[in-house]
Amino acid sequence: MRILLANPNTTEGITALMAAAARATAAPGTEIKPVTAGFGAAVIGSRMEMVVGDYASLALVAREAEGCDAVIVAAAIDSGLRAIKQMLPVPVVGLTESAIHAANLTGGRFGLVVSSTRTGAVMREMVEGYGLGSRLAGIRALGSDASAVYGDLEGSARAITTAACQLAEEDLAESVVLIGAVMAGMPARIADRVPVPVIEGVSAAVVLAEGLARLGLRKPALGSFAPPGKRSVTGVDPALAARLDGAG
Repeated sequence: MRILLANPNTTEGITALMAAAARATAAPGTEIKPVTAGFGAAVIGSRMEMVVGDYASLALVAREAEGCDAVIVAAAIDSGLRAIKQMLPVPVVGLTESAIHAANLTGGRFGLVVSSTRTGAVMREMVEGYGLGSRLAGIRALGSDASAVYGDLEGSARAITTAACQLAEEDLAESVVLIGAVMAGMPARIADRVPVPVIEGVSAAVVLAEGLARLGLRKPALGSFAPPGKRSVTGVDPALAARLDGAG
């Protein structure tokens, strides 16, 4: 099995961090293909960057998904996720989508650790959009942006541990989700210090992508995720234009 790990951020080091976590989780025989966007934000952290990230993600996957059995959209905001699900005949999952659904399956309500309060507002919207708003126990922000977390993973681990414990002890979260590509591998650093399960998106996405690929579900022929039919566009990435030109 081959899984595309598509990072719509432009920071190669974050892609490498996620690839290591993905390979540590993947089943024997699963190949992880990590790729990084060639344009856009170094680390997506604002609504304006999110829109750019949607297009960067869609174009990146259009170029790189051939021959892959599943795709992981490797950014906290699940950049372009629904459009990519429509574009491809293989399973497509996002980091936050995967992590919160995995948390939901552990039982009870879950909490989120995010980098900043601005990110927290977006995450609340996303959780509600995925239909899990009633399962959200709370959100704790670290008070920094994702770049700062990535720049000091060991130092950030202490703050993340404190936030995760607060969610469990004060907000009564029965699992904790660490939000963001920069959280890849973080549960291994802190899980023994947090009294509830700790989940991050990359490892959850790998397991779910593998499982969905094994299910072998058909591509929808009806509804909003069915192919859009042949479309004519101008001025977009050639790989994406080719996907739209041949959509049917």
